[in-house]
Amino acid sequence: MVIAAPSSGSGKTTVATGLMAAFAARGLAVSPHKVGPDYIDPGYHALATGRVGRNLDAYMCGPELVGPLFAHGARGCDLAVVEGVMGLYDGAAGEGELASTAQVAKLLRAPVVLVVDASSQSRSVAALVHGFVSWDPEVRVGGVILNKVASDRHEGMLREALESVGVPVLGVLRRVPQVDVPGRHLGLVPVGERRG
Repeated sequence: MVIAAPSSGSGKTTVATGLMAAFAARGLAVSPHKVGPDYIDPGYHALATGRVGRNLDAYMCGPELVGPLFAHGARGCDLAVVEGVMGLYDGAAGEGELASTAQVAKLLRAPVVLVVDASSQSRSVAALVHGFVSWDPEVRVGGVILNKVASDRHEGMLREALESVGVPVLGVLRRVPQVDVPGRHLGLVPVGERRG
C-alpha cells in the first residue's frame, strides 16, 4: 500500500511508520519504502520494522527501475508500505507526474491510502478527497485516514461529508500533542539526532 496525502505536513510519516510498527508487532515482515531521495523518513521506517528503509525515486533511477527496486526490497516480506512524498500528485518541478507518489503508485499498481489533515474543516473534506480521487482514474485511492480530528462531533461531520465520495474512512487520529513529530527546514529531525 502507498500512504499519500494532499500535501506535506498532513501526517504521512506518522501514519506510515505507525502502520509499519503495528504490522511488525503482529509478526509480519514489513518492507518499508519512501518515494523520493529522502534519507530521514527511512530511518524511522527502519526503527519501526527492523528492516532497511528503501527509496523509490523515479527521477534519480528512472521509472523503469522503480518496480524492480521495489520487488528486490520486498523479497521475503509479507507486505510493503510505501510512504509518499509531498502531495500525492507533486513530483519533479516542470516534469508532470515524474517522481510523484501518484506515478510510483501507478508503476507498482498499488492502492493508495490518503492521509488528510482534517483540522479546520468539516464538509470541505469531501470536496478535497473527491478531487484527489477523481484527478487521475489510474490512481486507486482505496481509503482515507483522517488526521488531527478534534472531537467525536468533528469526526461525525467528517464521516457524514465523506459518505457522498464513496471512499471509506479507514481510521481517525485525534489531535494530540504526544503524536507530534519534530521537524525543521528539511523535514523531520533525523532519528539519530532525536536519540541524543
